Amino acid sequence: MSPQPTIVLASTSPYRAALLRRLLDHFEQAAPGTDEAPLPDEPPADRAARLAEAKARAVAASHPGAVVIGSDQVADLDGRVLDKPGTVHVAHRQLAASSGREVVFHTAVCVIDLRGDATTHVDETRVRFRDLSAEDIARYVERERPLDCAGSFKCEGLGIVLFERIDNEDPTALVGLPLIATARLLRAAGVVLP
Repeated sequence: MSPQPTIVLASTSPYRAALLRRLLDHFEQAAPGTDEAPLPDEPPADRAARLAEAKARAVAASHPGAVVIGSDQVADLDGRVLDKPGTVHVAHRQLAASSGREVVFHTAVCVIDLRGDATTHVDETRVRFRDLSAEDIARYVERERPLDCAGSFKCEGLGIVLFERIDNEDPTALVGLPLIATARLLRAAGVVLP
C-alpha cells in the first residue's frame, strides 16, 4: 500500500477540524487568508462553492504535493445571507429574523488532488426554527455565545433546542463540513479511508 499523501485542511476552524478527525488521524491545518467578500448578485450556494475552492487553492499554493480540503458555509434566509454575527446584538437580530422560519445552509467542500485538480460539492440543509421569544434568544446567546457561527447557533451544542426540524442528506454538513461528500472526494483524490 502506498503511503497517504499529506492532507491539509484549509481552515483553522475547530469545528471543521473535529469533524475531519472522524475520517483522518493525521492532517495539517492552515489559514487560507482569502477574501470572503460576496460578489454582486451571487447566489448563496455559488458563494459557498466559490469560497471553498478559493480557500483550498490558497492553501494548495503554499503546500505543493498535498491534498487540500477547503470548505465554506453560507446561511440563506429568503435569499439574504446570514454571516457570522460577531456581536451579541447581531446574533439576537439574526435569531429573531429566523424565528418560525426556514433557513437554508449551503455547505461546500472542495478537494484539490495531487495533480492540482479541484472537485467541489455543495450540501444543502434546511433548518426550520421554532417560534423564539426574545427571552429564548437572550438565554441561548448568553449561554452558548455563538458569535463565530453562520446563523448564530451551534447545532452540535445547545442550538439544537432552537429548531423544529432539520432536513438534509448529511448531518455533519450543518456543523461545517459534509463528511459524506468529503470522504468521497478524498477517496477520488487517492486518500485511503476505511
